[in-house]
Order: sequence, then C-alpha cells, then structure tokens
Amino acid sequence: MSDTYRALTRKYRPTSFEDIVSQDHVSNTIKNAIKQNRLSHAYMFCGPRGVGKTTMARVLARTINEIDSSIDGESLNQTLNIVEMDAASNNKVDDVHHLRESVRIPPQNGKYKVFIVDEVHMLSKAAFNALLKTLEEPPEHAIFIFATTEPHKVLPTILSRVQRFDFKRISVDEIVQRLRKISLDEDISIDEESLHVIAKKADGALRDALGLMDQAIAFCGDTITHNELLQALNVVGTDRLFEFMECVKDHDADRGLELINTLLQEGYDIQEYLIGLTEHLRNLYIAHETSKLYLVEASEETKKRYQQTAGDFSRDDLMRMLHIISEAQIKLKDASQPRIQFEITLLKLIHMERSEQLSELLAGLQELKKNSGNFVAPSQNGSTQKEVKPEPEEQAEKVSEPVDETESTEENLEPQPLNPSTDSEAVGSDGSSPGPKESEIEVEAEAEVDTQIEEEEDDDFDIGAPALITTLARKARASVQSEKQKQTAPSNGAPTETSSEKDLPEKITTEYVQEIWVEYLESLKGDFPMLLHLQMERTKVKKVKGGELHLECDNSFAQKMLDEQSTDLQFKLKEFTGSVLRFNISVGEIDEKDKPMSVYERFKQIQQKDPIIRDIVEIFGAELEY
Repeated sequence: MSDTYRALTRKYRPTSFEDIVSQDHVSNTIKNAIKQNRLSHAYMFCGPRGVGKTTMARVLARTINEIDSSIDGESLNQTLNIVEMDAASNNKVDDVHHLRESVRIPPQNGKYKVFIVDEVHMLSKAAFNALLKTLEEPPEHAIFIFATTEPHKVLPTILSRVQRFDFKRISVDEIVQRLRKISLDEDISIDEESLHVIAKKADGALRDALGLMDQAIAFCGDTITHNELLQALNVVGTDRLFEFMECVKDHDADRGLELINTLLQEGYDIQEYLIGLTEHLRNLYIAHETSKLYLVEASEETKKRYQQTAGDFSRDDLMRMLHIISEAQIKLKDASQPRIQFEITLLKLIHMERSEQLSELLAGLQELKKNSGNFVAPSQNGSTQKEVKPEPEEQAEKVSEPVDETESTEENLEPQPLNPSTDSEAVGSDGSSPGPKESEIEVEAEAEVDTQIEEEEDDDFDIGAPALITTLARKARASVQSEKQKQTAPSNGAPTETSSEKDLPEKITTEYVQEIWVEYLESLKGDFPMLLHLQMERTKVKKVKGGELHLECDNSFAQKMLDEQSTDLQFKLKEFTGSVLRFNISVGEIDEKDKPMSVYERFKQIQQKDPIIRDIVEIFGAELEY
C-alpha cells in the first residue's frame, strides 16, 4: 500500500468512458455523439447515488476539451473551461444569475465551456425559471450537464430542454469484479464471500462499495477474513441465517431464542437482521427453480447451499414466512418493546405449521365429512349421540334372528309375565304354560348385542380412528347366526349344504372375486360399522396372486382403517371363497381433480361460498398469516 493515504473512491475514480462500470448505454451514446459531432447543448444524468453520474459528466468534459489524464477529476474544476456547481448549497436566483454571466465568457483554451450542476433538483422554482432562457438558447461553446437523484422534482420545462439519461444500479457481480481488481492493485488478500458481502451491502453503488472496502482494510489490514469483515461492517452473515432456518425446520424454539439473544448481545440491529432474513427467504424461494438461480446474488458455494436448504421448505411456506417478516418490519417501527416483538416474529416462523401438514389435515377432515353420515354433533347435555339408520333388510333380519340360549344371561332367561289379552295364545295344547315366545327371545338377544356394541363404540369413539365392532360383539352375533342356521335346518336331521358351500370354486381367480364382491360387501352390513363398509365400497379389486388379494383404496385414511380390520374382513371373505386370502392394500394415484386443495385455495373457495367472509376480506383485507 502507498504511504500517502488516499480514499479508494478518489484514487480509483474513472478518467475515461472505458473505466465507467455498468453504464454502457450512456457511454456508447455520448461517444458516438462526439464522433459524429452531434453533441447536445444540455444533458441530464439521473439515477441512484454512487452509480457514476458526476463521473460521467467529468469524463465527457475531459474528452471534448482533450484534457490530459494527469489532471484528475477533482482538479478539473480549477480549469477555466469546466465549472462545477453544487445546487444543494447554491440554489438561489442570484447563484443562477452568476452562472448566466459566466456562460457569456468563451473558453480560454479548448472548444467548449462545460457547466456541471450537481443535485440540480435542489434549485428553487425561481432559480429554475431564471435558467430557462439561457438553457434553451445557450452560446455555441456552452454545454450544460445536470446530475440528480430525484428527476421528478425537476420542472418539466427544464426536462423538455435536455437530453435525459437514466443510470442503472450496478450489479453485485460487476461490483465484485471491480473490487477484485482493486484488491489486486492494492495487494489486499480477501476471499470471494467477503467480496460478495461488500457488494451486497453497497446496494448497487460502486462508490459505497469502495468506501466499505476502505473501512474493511482499516479494520482488518492487508488480509481481510470473512468473520472479521462481518464484525467490521455489522452485517448478519449467511451462516447465521442458515442456522436460524435450521431452527425453523426442526421447530427448535429454545435454540432459536438462544440465537436471537446472541445476535442482540453482539449489537446487530433488529431491522438489519429482518432485512437480511427477508433476502435469505427470497433466495430460498428462487432456489427451488434451478433455472432461476442466476437471480440469487451470492457466490457459487452459497448458491449450492441455498439449493440444499430450499428442499426443506415448500414455496407456500416461504411465502407465508416472507409475509410474516414484512408485517413485522412495519410493526417494529412503532413497537414500544422492539425486542419482544422481534422474538415473537421469529417464534412464529419456528412454530408455524407446514403447508403439507395443513393440506393433509384438510384432506382428512374432508374425508371424514364424506364418511361421517352415521354421526351427529354432541347433544346439549354434552353426551355424544350416534344416529343409526338401519336398512329395511337389517330390520327384518333382526326380527327373525334367533338367540343363542347358551350365552344368554340369567336376566334374559327369566320368565316374562304374560299379557292378559294373550293368555289363551300363550297356553299350549297340553294345557302347560310355556316360557317366552321364540320371537321374543330372538328380539331380546339381538337388542342386548346391539346395546353392547353401541356402548363400546361410544366409549372408544374418536374422530381420527372411529371405533369398530369388538370381538365380544362379533362372537355374540356369530352365535345368533349359528342358532338361526340350526333352527332352519330340515326336520329329518339331514345336513343341508349352504349356498356358499355349493358354489365354492376349485381355484380362486380375480374374476371370481370380482363377481362375488358386491355380495360380499352386502354381507358386511350389520357385522361391521357403516364407516368401514363405505370405505370398502370405494375400494377396487386389482388382482389375486399367490394367496393375496390386492386391493386399491383412494386415500391413506382408508388404507389405515382397512389394515386395522384386515383379519376380520379376510375371515368374512372366507365364507364366499372357502379359503383365507391375505389383503394387500395400497393407495392408488389421485386424479388432478381429486387432489386436496392448498390452504390458500381452500381459503379462496370459502370466500366464494360464504358472502359474510367475502365481505370481511374485502373490507378489512383479511389474509392467512400462518
């Protein structure tokens, strides 16, 4: 480094059009105008700070007057042919009158007399009006160059008399390339990640980047390390942001609070951290699409890291996080306790449920809504009521089913008092008084079984996994059916072959199972809950292979329910096939029209259906926050 210190912004100010970074559209136009001798009498350079407006004006003045490169840009004002004026401090009418007097004097040497007015928007309205006539019809040797960051404040009458050029922000890659060249010239050792930190901190202004580079050199010396640079510039590094997103991914609130406390103890500004986190989430959102990775302003190593981390979050989740952070930046400005508000915001991100989980929950609720026709809401006294709608065939079957006397309780077997009006019917032909009628015993036994089933289902009822029929209840029903078969047997005692035994095939094929499937589903009624029966009706028979029956259902909820009851369902199917087929249950692909909607699509659908919610959204601007 040189022994005589000079700021990098002054030392490396461009002296030619080729040195100016990222403003080729202006440089090429002016160079062509010089070659063709078509220079305008007035130019206006507009753009953000530090992008080269004043530098471009000085290079133009140097080029058209052929001033030697040994005279730097700051010394140009000392020549008689170039006049620089700061409109921020010389904005009165008298200052413009002095400028008009200077315009009359021709150049002492050279061809043109150039007037550079910086921050021209600071001139008063009277000063602008005083300049109008001179600006419209200046002498042939006079050229005006105005520079401003706020062209909208300049009078339209002034804008109509100049050629306007809009300067653009300098990209991060161009700033990094320029800083890398300067670091080599200055013999400064700096890593690529640090160059990107300085370039992003400069926000498109090369002058700011050179100032930050000067600050880093003063803090770190000839060797600039990444950690020291972050400390010198008080910038939140990407490592800290990736570490926080790990906390969000793992829902680790304790670790997140510890990280927040460390950041605040190290003196990081809350707003600066939220700005950095916003950019970090934006980069993660973009990293989902590999083809759009060029939009991420970072080193190649950091881009790869963004790609790896982006897979942990969906784009919907990242959008919701960006919305939370944006809202927090507004609220923090007026918050009486900024730290508490800051911690609440970051804890929202950590505890936020993922879109996939919300979609699964909505899909499960929608499925439950479709299949919950047998259930009603709790009654006013708080007890859960179940609405049973038996089919007509079931009612007739219940009346005709006999009871298994061996398993009836003593209470059911006690003689029942006869109705006086039916005494004559109750007495047998031999004059003896028999016990209860056969049909009465059947009805009482069936009622007892149904009561037991209802009690156990009510005790075990749960929305996530509806209670199914118990083993005891199934045994009771089986005994009732067994007794029924005994009583319907022929009087001569000869065994009767059931229809299922007569029709049993020699080999169970897929076609056979498909033929008896409807009959099999009908047999499930009464023996199994209606919810399970509905799910079985929506299940498809795929094939029979190697003693396995391959079934396909349309959702994971149904798959779980059928897996839990597969043993009972298999034995029930044995009555039709003669042998047990193991169930192999899978979930088929869902059509696009049947796929569950996202949280936001569901919210839009609710708005369309409910006019009250739609009015709330329109009036108050309601949004899904997290």
